[in-house]
Amino acid sequence: MQELPDELISQIAAGEVVERPASVVRELVDNALDAGATQITLRLLAGGVRLIGVEDDGVGIPPEELPLALRRHATSKIRSLQELESVGTMGFRGEALAAINSIAEVSVLSRRAGADGAWLLDGATGELKPVARAQGTSVEVRELFFATPARRKFLKTDATELAHCIEAVRRHALARPDVGFAIWHEGKLIEQWRAAATPAQRIADVFGDEFVAQSVAVEHQEGAVRVSGHAGVPDAARSRADQQFFYVNGRYVRDKVLAHAVRSAYEDVLHGQRQPVFVLHLAIDPARVDVNVHPTKIEVRFRDGREIHQAVRHAIENALAAPRAAAAAQAGEAADGGPLTAQPASLLRTDLPPTLAAWAQPRIPFGPERRAYGTGDMAALWPQAAPAEPAAAQAPQNFAAERMPDQAAPWQGAPALPGAASRPQPVAAADEDWPLGRALAQLQGIYILAENRQGLVIVDMHAAHERIVYERLKAQLEGASLQSQPLLIPATFAATPEEVATAEACAEVLPTLGLEISPFSPRTLAVRAVPAPLADGDPVELARSVLAELAQHPASTVVQRAQHELLATMACHGAVRANRRLTLDEMNGLLRQMEATERSDQCNHGRPTWRQLSVRELDTLFLRGR
Repeated sequence: MQELPDELISQIAAGEVVERPASVVRELVDNALDAGATQITLRLLAGGVRLIGVEDDGVGIPPEELPLALRRHATSKIRSLQELESVGTMGFRGEALAAINSIAEVSVLSRRAGADGAWLLDGATGELKPVARAQGTSVEVRELFFATPARRKFLKTDATELAHCIEAVRRHALARPDVGFAIWHEGKLIEQWRAAATPAQRIADVFGDEFVAQSVAVEHQEGAVRVSGHAGVPDAARSRADQQFFYVNGRYVRDKVLAHAVRSAYEDVLHGQRQPVFVLHLAIDPARVDVNVHPTKIEVRFRDGREIHQAVRHAIENALAAPRAAAAAQAGEAADGGPLTAQPASLLRTDLPPTLAAWAQPRIPFGPERRAYGTGDMAALWPQAAPAEPAAAQAPQNFAAERMPDQAAPWQGAPALPGAASRPQPVAAADEDWPLGRALAQLQGIYILAENRQGLVIVDMHAAHERIVYERLKAQLEGASLQSQPLLIPATFAATPEEVATAEACAEVLPTLGLEISPFSPRTLAVRAVPAPLADGDPVELARSVLAELAQHPASTVVQRAQHELLATMACHGAVRANRRLTLDEMNGLLRQMEATERSDQCNHGRPTWRQLSVRELDTLFLRGR
């Protein structure tokens, strides 16, 4: 056994810190941000393999400290274990520059604020000489991996390495909208993001205005945890998780707790395996998160993972809960140059017609009428409107209709002309605030056609009603336990030590899922009861899957997910089916309920419930104006 030489130790450390040119870019930009830079410029040659140059206008490095910058474990960020436990800077390890210097040619040029001139440090010789430069620091890294040519063979093409470098800078740009960034490659400017006034403006600069338009603002405070940013609407989900950015105190991270929290929030509004898009910032006391768990500082550990999980999940759920019909209507008016009328949230929730307000009250979905919930008694779901009043005294939201043989139902109780089919009257000014408009007809027993100020609204009536019933069931069963079915003969199975420990730790949680699992022997568990709706399934397989879920995620999340899956099934079977003929009153009742129901833009399976066709789009279909 022998001690390794310092040069070999440095190259081993470099293998942990520097994987490719993008790793160097990340470390150097971290240092520039810690120095208080307001403008950072990145210059690359051959995708960063030949040259990586990072220039900033930060506070600079004193000449007497320049030689220390390239030594291992030398840093100005921390001085004690206490500071390490609550570090707030991007860098703190003090080994990045030393690791890079061991596998590349490094030079550092810096001028301190108020200094007479700048100083240049040669990383290979340690020579220090005066040069000219404005305030700030420039670090040049040439011929990456020249000292370890075998590692250069594992690099991809220049274009691929360049893409990774751009991505590294983009992650920093999203976290620091107050800093300007510019990227030059082979002498050409390929990306530039000027300092932005707001995070939303920086997001628009990086991803485009469409990203902001297809997202909702997130702003949530839960205890000492603050979550902000933008979360993409379900319709903007992608097949790949390539636009998911999560920051903890300004640091880009990847964490299983955060990823699961986001996925849980999108669980019943995403279709299939689609991936949401988001840029989220988590602000927390640095002492409550450990960033010293990985050499690249991309992984973190939270002191209270459950607290973070709940805060992130609630933040996104609250942001996605509000129906987007009103916002879409206002955006359409803005695009067309029309007036913008603010839509108060209270209008969609309290100012409903009396019959609809009565229908919106909770109903118990159990007992003899559960099977027919939402289908067997349409009059209970959409009560008949009151008899028509004189036109002058009638409220704008009263959809009374007098049906006559072989005639369409006229609006507002107006009598039909003898021998002629009545036509819907123009939408009244008081009705223009309804985002989903007024029902016109039913198409093929599947879709509802409605007219609003922007044009035509098409609604999938089954998907929309399914969401309405589902949200009502969730509200009714908030915090309730699932009904269990005792097994005549307990099902036993050989359990792993982790499963036994989880069953004992979650003994109070399992009954809320309708499960009863108890130790039968030190290495055997017995399933004595299962949820009543799943009584025909395999109890052992169910127990194993639930215990595995409980071992990885918070118990409350598992309980809520299990309940919601059962309620979603009930809502699907209880929603109005295709080919069910609805009256205009019933259609309008459904539209008003959609406007007042959270997450009504998607059904329980993540499919959209409605689509808007503007008049301009209809004109394009028929070549009007050409």
